[in-house]
Amino acid sequence: TFKITQRPKGDNKIQYLLTCIGFAVGLGNVWRFPYLCQTYGGGAFLIPYVIALVFEGLPLLHMELAIGQRLRMGSVGVWSSISPYQGGVGVASMLVSFLVGLFYNMILAWILWYFFHSFQSPLPWRDCPINISVNYFWYRETLNMTPNIETSGSLQWWLVLCLASAWCIVYICFIRGIETVGKAIYATATFPYLVLTIFLITALTLPGASDGLIYLFTLNWETLKNPKVWLDAATQIFFSLSLAFGGLIAFSSYNPQKNNCERDALIVGCVNSFTSIYASIPIFVILGFKANENNNNCQNWNILTLTNAFNIGVGNITLENYGEWLNYLNKTDPSEVESLNLKACNLQTFLEESASGTGLAFILFTEAVIEMPASQVWAVLFFVMLFCLSLSSMFGNLEGVLTPLLDLHIVPPWIPKEAFTGLICLISFAVALIFTLGSGNYWLEIFNSYVGSVPLLIIAFFEIIAVAYVYGINRFNDDIEWMTGRRPNIYWQATWRFISPFMLLVVFVAYVVIEAEKQPTYNAWNPDYVHYPLADVLHYPEWVFAICVLLSILPVVAIPLVAFYKFMYFFNLNASFVPETEMQPDEINA
Repeated sequence: TFKITQRPKGDNKIQYLLTCIGFAVGLGNVWRFPYLCQTYGGGAFLIPYVIALVFEGLPLLHMELAIGQRLRMGSVGVWSSISPYQGGVGVASMLVSFLVGLFYNMILAWILWYFFHSFQSPLPWRDCPINISVNYFWYRETLNMTPNIETSGSLQWWLVLCLASAWCIVYICFIRGIETVGKAIYATATFPYLVLTIFLITALTLPGASDGLIYLFTLNWETLKNPKVWLDAATQIFFSLSLAFGGLIAFSSYNPQKNNCERDALIVGCVNSFTSIYASIPIFVILGFKANENNNNCQNWNILTLTNAFNIGVGNITLENYGEWLNYLNKTDPSEVESLNLKACNLQTFLEESASGTGLAFILFTEAVIEMPASQVWAVLFFVMLFCLSLSSMFGNLEGVLTPLLDLHIVPPWIPKEAFTGLICLISFAVALIFTLGSGNYWLEIFNSYVGSVPLLIIAFFEIIAVAYVYGINRFNDDIEWMTGRRPNIYWQATWRFISPFMLLVVFVAYVVIEAEKQPTYNAWNPDYVHYPLADVLHYPEWVFAICVLLSILPVVAIPLVAFYKFMYFFNLNASFVPETEMQPDEINA
């Protein structure tokens, strides 16, 4: 049962917007968006990205903020109020928030581990037993990874401590719900912009910075012919805005009902996309710097090889005239040059070497920080920024679990909210210990790939169908007009009714088709291989693949199960009801 009670409120509108922005703006803005830009030829990716934002992201964002604000409930309460048969949509959102929170806070634990080590001089990932020190520190010193997912390994005590610390921090910031989250969000939502600006100003002074910027903003029109570009753009804007998690619905439920939720949606959506682009600039500048450095190292190795092989005086071949010397030697003694097996040094190739997710944060950036003056300061700033991004997103994940559970009133009234919050954090910590095993990084990649993809698409599709065709689009428009003072325009009407559901359906079908055509693989750590990406590409064992499928199905199976349960409940209720006209006289007298 649901009943609307007096809900706590944030202190002001700015606090609410920062909370929504902090939830929407997360590690995906700093990690995945730049990676996709790099993969698909820089600026060309922005075209499908903006189209997906306009016709998919903003309409769904506005819908979630509006429905949460109007009904003033969490995800389970909202969708059950619209239709008892839709209650499973809220349960699915709650389960996704719980599962995503498990691995998201593990990333927060990794960030804490690197943050604690950032105060050492020299930085511990600068000098390691093998050539590629940052790789060794990440895969061996931090994760202590096993050679494959079937070899579990033991719990890494340092990661267990960092994970416990991460959940303690989340609990302390969340101990009294929206009241304490509102206070913490001022720092966690704003500090990343300060750090990104400092990084940008400093990175622009590095050699090769212009190469990175040119690569980012160069349009490769041929890329747009690739259907996967459009698919990845649609999924990126969808996941980047944190839609279908239930967190945005929960946050908006604390708003006064007379609030302009349309303006809020536009602000949050545009700030989120601006952040993705703004974060890409310093990242591509650093990529340009690293590409130039790698290209120079490659050419210096070739210069040394040529100098020794042809007895050329030291200093005669330089980076500036390397190309001329190589052409000259190829003409005079091509067989000798060929026998040297010189490295292929191409700046464009180094620029196209992409690293995503953990590879970007814990390998690429840590390697770049080593080359900066006062490297400890930059390391501390960088990991504090990642910490803020992770923490503000965790607020939304936890809110997406707690609010619907509290709205369901399944928690006995004698249990304080603080104790219940602590219990959820404790359970989450216990389950997340799987990520601290030697095989933990493999499992985290599985959770990231399968929990945060298909289930969200399905949930969002049922959400928009429920609002447009069950709750009724005209009734929804009346609600928005009552809350904001004006009726939604033709853009919102068209996207809610037709465009957004169609895009979600197309993305879902395309995703399933593409995934079905390839056999799932993963990159396995080979301790004898020192470069990124990892050396061994292995296929998942059947039992692991079964878990992958289960993680994709588990959250959304609640949708048909709850609908079936409600159907049987009402069917039995109607069957047991006997109209008064059909009752016998003795029954009526009784």
